Amino acid sequence: MRLPAASAIRGGRSIGSIMSPSLYTLIEASFPEDRSRVALEAPGRSHGPLIWSFARLASTAARYAAFFAGLGLVKGDRIVLQVEKSPEALCVYLACLRGGFVFLPLNTAYRTDEIDYLVGDAEPALVICDPSMEEALREITARRGTPHLLTLDANARGSFMDGAEKVRDALPAAVCAAGDLAAILYTSGTTGKPKGAMLSHGNLAANGIALRDVWRFTEDDVLLHALPIFHAHGLFVACHCALLSGAKMIWQQKFERADVIRELPRATVFMGVPTFYTRLLSGEDFNRDLVRHMRLFTSGSAPLLAETFEEFRARTGHAILERYGMTETGMNTSNPYDGERRPGTVGFPLAGTQVRVVSDEGAVLEAGEIGGLQVQGPNVFTGYWRMPEKSAEEFTADGWFKTGDVAMIDVDGYVHLVGRAKDLIISGGFNVYPKEIEELVDDMPEVLESAIVGVPHADFGEAGVAVVVLRPGQMLDEATLLARLKERVANFKVPKRAFFVESLPRNTMGKVQKNLLRGDYKDACR
Repeated sequence: MRLPAASAIRGGRSIGSIMSPSLYTLIEASFPEDRSRVALEAPGRSHGPLIWSFARLASTAARYAAFFAGLGLVKGDRIVLQVEKSPEALCVYLACLRGGFVFLPLNTAYRTDEIDYLVGDAEPALVICDPSMEEALREITARRGTPHLLTLDANARGSFMDGAEKVRDALPAAVCAAGDLAAILYTSGTTGKPKGAMLSHGNLAANGIALRDVWRFTEDDVLLHALPIFHAHGLFVACHCALLSGAKMIWQQKFERADVIRELPRATVFMGVPTFYTRLLSGEDFNRDLVRHMRLFTSGSAPLLAETFEEFRARTGHAILERYGMTETGMNTSNPYDGERRPGTVGFPLAGTQVRVVSDEGAVLEAGEIGGLQVQGPNVFTGYWRMPEKSAEEFTADGWFKTGDVAMIDVDGYVHLVGRAKDLIISGGFNVYPKEIEELVDDMPEVLESAIVGVPHADFGEAGVAVVVLRPGQMLDEATLLARLKERVANFKVPKRAFFVESLPRNTMGKVQKNLLRGDYKDACR
């Protein structure tokens, strides 16, 4: 019997007919009729929890947008934000959408070398940072010609708040077309240089609506939000689902197991990376009774082990819903809300999104065959910031985006991620690109060459291991090598272990055989 071609599009209500060109306009129109309802509840700074109504979110976003305009910013200007998670940080994002500015969040773990490159590449008109980074950022922004640098801390203090709190008038929301740029998210590449994925209002709106609908979000939901908001998972997936449905968020600055256990009985939805779930399962206090009011758990940003899926289901009666996305595309697929959620798969294409599996020659493969995964839809980004040639390389002649992932679509239509064409390591839900770290290791005077590979890790799912060849007569120990890296890059990028060898295994073409290294060191982080 001939199987259907491995290309699919799932139905659902049309997103084109319900989308406003401006994502901000769409979000505010989705707020409940009673805007005094609680939109966000955050840990208190001194006297109990902070309560933000939908009306307060809207008015604060309007005030911040007016403040940005008062600084001289115009539509299309980039605003970099590197601060700890707070309601005010979320309002900076909403203000960017409202004012037509381009939001550019940076991981709070990034070091000055990383920030220097990103500020130089993005050329923002404004950088907002934590006060602890002000001195370092002052030197970078001065050298890069950035007009404005302001500070904001997790307690809503700093020069940004001093200025924004004085603004009383609000400007009308900017008129934005679906194709207008809304955000740039940087993702490191195999060349070692980060690339800025350009996401439009239409990209983010289409994906947000598709997720809201497929996961059945309503204003009666309560989302327990423990993800960072400098990442697409926490900002675009989690926040958009809540904002576009008028749902409440219980806002936690970061994942702390005890805090999540305490708040779960008040929630209906929880989103996490696999590490969150392994940590929840580590204690007997996480049980069926604790989550009896929950309707949905989702997992993403890294593969969920089948063992975790099964243990979670046995413990709680809930099947974790796994999905698949990328910085460049948002979410592409999801296991079904109703129906079988198959462990080891990422489900079906979302409404409006098409996926296909192709051979190395570009032929569309049949169900059950393994090849390169490509996607197409209104969620797919517009290209890389100031990299037209690289952008063109990532798309096929007929407009499909090459994900770089290796996949198979089974006869029932479920997408299986088999591997990664690139050597991406996903550690604790964050992407680590080996080439970036290899370049730093190779720059060390004692090092001849290195290879970074991902190996299994009980807590993070996957972790990097450095395999290093030293120059003749040179000495370097593991602790020193790792300490140097921690000074240069975010901690999640630093390998957990380093090993020193006489040579790296190579094939007949001279390419390092990383598959052999992954096998040799598979137990290094267990």
